[in-house]
Amino acid sequence: MPEEIHDEYPSIALAKQVEGDTIEPLKLGARIKEIRVKLGLTLEEASQRTGLARSTLSKIENEQISPTYQAMQKLAAGLHIDMPQLFEPPKKNLATGRRDLTLKGQGKPHPTPTYEHELLATQISHKKMMPFKSTIRARSFEEYGDWVRHDGEEFLLILSGEVLFFSEFYEPLAMSEGDSIYYDANMGHMLISTSEQDAQILWVTAT
Repeated sequence: MPEEIHDEYPSIALAKQVEGDTIEPLKLGARIKEIRVKLGLTLEEASQRTGLARSTLSKIENEQISPTYQAMQKLAAGLHIDMPQLFEPPKKNLATGRRDLTLKGQGKPHPTPTYEHELLATQISHKKMMPFKSTIRARSFEEYGDWVRHDGEEFLLILSGEVLFFSEFYEPLAMSEGDSIYYDANMGHMLISTSEQDAQILWVTAT
């Protein structure tokens, strides 16, 4: 199989002429991530579409490696875009006026064996953050078959009750109402309720 990436070179950097005859560098990794996020794809889903390894895509997006022309062809084909779109500069953040009100108790239910989630702001697609409230049903570490892990970073706030927060690189943390924590969601993590009533949690996942 032909080599798809070149570890010895920094990510491809382009330059774009802008007002005032100044040159603005364009990082290909940032552009690829912008396209993936806009399409609402996780790294795993983009990997399946393009045929590139998830780890390879992550390194490209983080400017750790530079893709070959063959890899860029796979990206364009898998993401259903034209090759030139990969070289357009990331768009500046502009106010879009988006908003989504979720009234109390009107979130989208999403139960699991250990959590009972209520998804919030479900009318907006392709969000950079995913907010949801959860009731923690699990009462022991053994109720989980494995660590919970996924792309992105996560913030959680204890709304009521008490929990024990487990993570694979740290000692368990006892947390109670008003406590919060921010962490890398790729790190294995899980929660159990330790109070008499199941704990209520506000979660925000950022991709």
